[in-house]
Amino acid sequence: MFSLNMFLTDPITIVLSVIICVCLISLLYGWNRITSPNFPPGPKPLPIIGNLHIINKRAPYKTFLELAKQYGPVYSIQIGARKMVILCGYETVKDALVNHAEEFSGRGTLPIFHDVNKENGVIFANGENWKVMRRFALTTLRDFGMGKRTLEDKINEECDFLAQKLEFFKGKPFENTMIINGAIANIIVSILLGHRFDYEDPKFLRLMSIINENIRVLASPSVMLYNTFPSLMHWLPGNHHKIHSNVAEFQRFIRETFTDYRDKLDINDQRNLIDVFLVKQKEEQPTGQYFHNENLVGLVGNLFVAGMETTSTTLRWGLLIMMKYPEIQKNVQNEIEKVIGSSVPQMEHRKKMPYTDAVIHEIQRFGSIVPTNLPHKTTRDISFKGYFLPKETVILPVLTSVLRDKDYFEKPDEFYPQHFLDSEGNFVRNDAFMPFSAGQRICAGENLARMELFLFFTRLLQKFTFRLPPGASDVDLTPTDGATRSPKRHQMCALPRS
Repeated sequence: MFSLNMFLTDPITIVLSVIICVCLISLLYGWNRITSPNFPPGPKPLPIIGNLHIINKRAPYKTFLELAKQYGPVYSIQIGARKMVILCGYETVKDALVNHAEEFSGRGTLPIFHDVNKENGVIFANGENWKVMRRFALTTLRDFGMGKRTLEDKINEECDFLAQKLEFFKGKPFENTMIINGAIANIIVSILLGHRFDYEDPKFLRLMSIINENIRVLASPSVMLYNTFPSLMHWLPGNHHKIHSNVAEFQRFIRETFTDYRDKLDINDQRNLIDVFLVKQKEEQPTGQYFHNENLVGLVGNLFVAGMETTSTTLRWGLLIMMKYPEIQKNVQNEIEKVIGSSVPQMEHRKKMPYTDAVIHEIQRFGSIVPTNLPHKTTRDISFKGYFLPKETVILPVLTSVLRDKDYFEKPDEFYPQHFLDSEGNFVRNDAFMPFSAGQRICAGENLARMELFLFFTRLLQKFTFRLPPGASDVDLTPTDGATRSPKRHQMCALPRS
């Protein structure tokens, strides 16, 4: 006998329903929303799915690099009904993001991000809201020490806590993900909330676990399908539900925190970024145009995630690479002994440490933490590289193609600190070093990240030598799949140096 339950659970019925729904969507919206006669070329799309079938679901940037060999540095792909333009290579990406900064300054929308942010905060915002939030974030980060000695002292204090944690293992193997996450996260937490967390604090561990899980599942095939067919996939099982649930939990924590801070607010004693925002909110009343609660939730969430994830992942790459190349680790330690000795590292030491500076730059280049960048979009019609890009065209500037551009890096696929050294051992800048992106959407926390990487890296190598666990044969530099490019979880030994 027919029942509604049978209809909802029968797999053949579900598949047929999916096909019918997708066809209806295609009839309503069309396969190709951009019909410019001079649009960049690209692989021929299939009905309904576009080019989805040729994309590496776990590492899309690999497909983008391969397609650039066939179609050149500017080409298009179609995901579902939406076309987007891919930019590859330093010259092309720089031309777009720097020389045409305003035209490429929009943030392209992905459904999974729009669901949880609604263009609030700074990373996923657009228009005047983005400009106001970015200006506020940069000003407040500077006011709380970004680029100043006061923040150096806070970072070095956190380095002490991290060193104590590593000493606890007494040279025995351990896995470092949550420990490094915690140390780096505490720096941005001190700016956002005005205090640090203990590494074993259950709430802190839960927040970091949420971020780590979301970063991992964002690259899953089900999320890619959700971003392609959000209206359809909303009703089907998949990792998008896990992301929505995790973000809701994370945002509850933020709301509870700023509600508590509002009750204790003293406009004459603004202790952290949330306090400063709440004061701005009072000043903006009754309009509440920009400094409203949803922007506060979005901004704090953006800064927390961005302030922890990319820098901690880079530092984890750095320690893993030092285990892979012990001779490079020893060279860094020799330079630390020569310039710093047993003193506490300071940013002023960096200009006297060209080799260490080159190694840190190469860690960032080789790690290529955000390989495809976040999507941009054009803010107006523009002619670019001989093609016409209409307003609202989604743009993906592939950062890995810049950081591994063969015209700028002698050994792009190898770890080679000499990319940033001249023949006499002096540090040299490389134009194609673009790990923080470029232009108007460049990472707002770039200066903070640079400071953290230098101070944490030098302090750790000053105090420890990092080695493989006994019996391990080699270091695996194969990255994991995720929204960011991170090292696989691994065991390491931190041997105290006398």
